[in-house]
Amino acid sequence: MNNEVDVSMAHPLFLLLLRKRIVMELVKFERQLRLMMMLTQNRSHTLEDLGKMLGMSPRSVYRYLEAFKMAGFVVRKTDKCYYLDKSSPYFKDITSLVHFTEEEAYVLKRAIESLDGGSALKQNLKKKLYNLYDYKILSEIVVRSGMADNVHFLYEAIKEKRQVLFKSYKSSNSHTVKDRIVEPFAFTSNNNEIWCYEPLSGKNKLFKVSRIGKVVVLDAVWDWESKHECYFTDIFHNSSNQCLPVKLRLGMNAVNLLLEEYPLAEKYLFKEDKEHWILQTEVSRYEGIARFVLGLMEDIEVLETPEFNNYLRKRLVFAVKKITR
Repeated sequence: MNNEVDVSMAHPLFLLLLRKRIVMELVKFERQLRLMMMLTQNRSHTLEDLGKMLGMSPRSVYRYLEAFKMAGFVVRKTDKCYYLDKSSPYFKDITSLVHFTEEEAYVLKRAIESLDGGSALKQNLKKKLYNLYDYKILSEIVVRSGMADNVHFLYEAIKEKRQVLFKSYKSSNSHTVKDRIVEPFAFTSNNNEIWCYEPLSGKNKLFKVSRIGKVVVLDAVWDWESKHECYFTDIFHNSSNQCLPVKLRLGMNAVNLLLEEYPLAEKYLFKEDKEHWILQTEVSRYEGIARFVLGLMEDIEVLETPEFNNYLRKRLVFAVKKITR
């Protein structure tokens, strides 16, 4: 006697229930994936927040979190907000992948916007990009070959508030290669540098991640948290504790070059007429913007900022003296 079920001859009600069961499992799996993505982004979500975004009750979300724990993930809770700890299995592998910086996300956004019309492809690309990346979140970092471990350990040190040892840090200021003990506490907006307090010098400093030979997380916890301070970082990648207003009128060539080199400048540009744009922003120091302006003097006019004009004159006088020596 053949006990196998001939599905093609099964009762229609059975097939309906089977299809419903499959759909329910797919919906459940899709929600689990979306929840995992939400918990791995650098955003704070309560059970209620997660439930609203997933169309579920907070109780159901909690059951999913318990399932993640059973699967070996480390689920953390801080001030009623949940996230997946980066010490969980697979996270070290995840950090070895490429994450977009804020500037790279803007470049992708502009590339997508340049596609013709409102095609489904364009809309899907935009939706995926916006779901994955929040341009206001600045703590993701580009992970290049050989940097994955350092990035992972820096995240851990910040989370656990521990001091770290930068082995063989290559400093362009002092032209030295030496070990540095610091307290890392924040990545910068261009995401290739990290703010640290250095106890030896008693100063907050920016360190380029690419110049760190190796990151060693120490047992010592932060001793100087009250002195931690992130200075302002401008669109030209300069940082300081001051904000200097600047206003420029740019021609088309200058605008194109500005956006190619410094995509975040797009947020501070508005069109004046068919051939000119106004850049109105703040900079931490004049050096970065001065290099840009002096290279395109014929296509840029400085507006309403006499201090910046004076700085440019001094730079020009110094340059002329060097040439005529």
